[in-house]
Amino acid sequence: MRRAYLCPPFFCPAFIPNSGISYNQWFEKSLGRGHAKLKTRVVTATQTLKTGPMLRYFTAGESHGETLVAFISGIPAGLDVDQQFINRELWRRQQGFGRGGRMKIEKDTAHFVSGVRHGKTIGSPIAILLENRDWKNWQEVLPVETGDPEKHKRVASPRPGHADLAGALKYNFPEARYVLERASARESTSRVALGALAKLFLRGLGIEVLSHVIAVGKAALANADVPWQKLQELYGKEEVLLNCADPEAEARMRAEVDHALRTGDSVGGVFEVVAHGVPPGLGTFAQWDERLDGLLAQAVMSLQAVKAVEIGTGVESALSFGSSVHDEIGYSRAEAKFTGFTRASNHAGGIEGGISNGEDILVRGYLKPISTLRRPLGSVDFETREPVKAAYERSDVCVVPAAGVAAEAMVALTLARCALDKFGGDSMTETLRNFEGYQQQLKRF
Repeated sequence: MRRAYLCPPFFCPAFIPNSGISYNQWFEKSLGRGHAKLKTRVVTATQTLKTGPMLRYFTAGESHGETLVAFISGIPAGLDVDQQFINRELWRRQQGFGRGGRMKIEKDTAHFVSGVRHGKTIGSPIAILLENRDWKNWQEVLPVETGDPEKHKRVASPRPGHADLAGALKYNFPEARYVLERASARESTSRVALGALAKLFLRGLGIEVLSHVIAVGKAALANADVPWQKLQELYGKEEVLLNCADPEAEARMRAEVDHALRTGDSVGGVFEVVAHGVPPGLGTFAQWDERLDGLLAQAVMSLQAVKAVEIGTGVESALSFGSSVHDEIGYSRAEAKFTGFTRASNHAGGIEGGISNGEDILVRGYLKPISTLRRPLGSVDFETREPVKAAYERSDVCVVPAAGVAAEAMVALTLARCALDKFGGDSMTETLRNFEGYQQQLKRF
C-alpha cells in the first residue's frame, strides 16, 4: 500500500492554487468526466501515503519522573506476549560493569495497560508503563503542579557532549534540568520494552536479534566474527560483565573501565547487533527512505551517545579494493536457507541495495563516552556566564553492553516494521500465512 507514489494536484500544471479552480474541476478539466474511478484511486492513495508504515511507536516520560510510557500500534492480533521475556530484556539493559547507582534503585518491569488481553495482543494500540522507583526522591523537585521553586534542582552549567546547552537554547530554558530529564538515556528503557514485543513478533518469522561488545576504550576483540551459537550462550548468562564473547578481551575491557573509575572519567566503545534468520527481501531500493540499511542506521543512531553506525564491515571496506570486499555468490541446494544461493563472506552485513539478502544482518554502533564526569570539564554558568566546572549528577562510567541491548530493540523494531510493510496482516494467522507464501516463492525461484 505504501508504494502508491502519486502526483498531488498542486504539483500538476493544470492545477493552480488560489485560481478558483476546485479539486473536482481540475480532474474534469485534465482527465475528463469519465475518470471518476481514477480520481477515487488518487484520493485513496494520497490518504494512504499519509498513514506511513504499519508499525508506529513512540515513548514519553522523564528520567526522574513518575513513570516512563511506551506506545506501539500495528502489532497484529494473536501474538503471544511473554511478560517474563520482556522483563528479562529490561533486566539485560540494566547490566554491565561500570553502571551507576541508579541501577541499584530501579528494577524495571513492564506494566501493560492496553492492547494485550489474556496473554495475547488484540490488534489495538499497546501502552506500557514502566515505573521510576527513584520518583519518590524527586516528587517535590519535579512536581506536575507549580510546587515550591526553592526545591528545584538546577543544572546550572551545561556538560560538554550532553544536550544541556543545545536543548536550553532550543527551548529557551534558563538552565538545563528539563533538557536532562528527557535527553537522558533512561528513555531507552521504553524502547527496550517495545523492542521486546518486536522480538516476539519476529520469532514467529524465525528471526532472532542479539548483540555483543567488540570494543571498550582501546581494548578490542581481535576477531569480531562471532558464531551465532556463541551469542546465544552470552544471552543465557545470568551475570553480565561486558557482554564480550572472548574472556581475554573482556578482561582487557574491564581494565579500561577500571581506569575510568579511578580517574573520574568515562569510557565508550563499540557494540554489534546481529539479526539472524532474516529472509531476503526486507527493505527496498525503490525510494531513498525505504532502504533497510538507512532505516537501521537512523534507528541505532537515534540512541543516546551513539555517534556512528556501520553496516557489515563498512569502514574497513571503504579502505579496501572491491575484489576483497564483495561477497562472492555460490549455489548449493544442500546449504539452502531461504534459497540455494550462498555467500563466501558477509562484508555487506546482510544488506545489498537497501534490501536484506538472506545473510545475517550486522549493525555496529560506536558509542562515545558518557558526558557526565566525576571529574568535570570546563563550562560556563548559565546565569552569570562565568567559567565553572560542568554540572555533575549520578551517572554511569561505561554503558556499552546496555547500549547494545537498546540497539537490539531498535533493530528489532525496524525489522518488524519492514516485515509488516511487506507481509501485512491484521492477525498473526494472516501475517504468517503471507510469510509462508513468500517462503514458497523463494524456494521456487
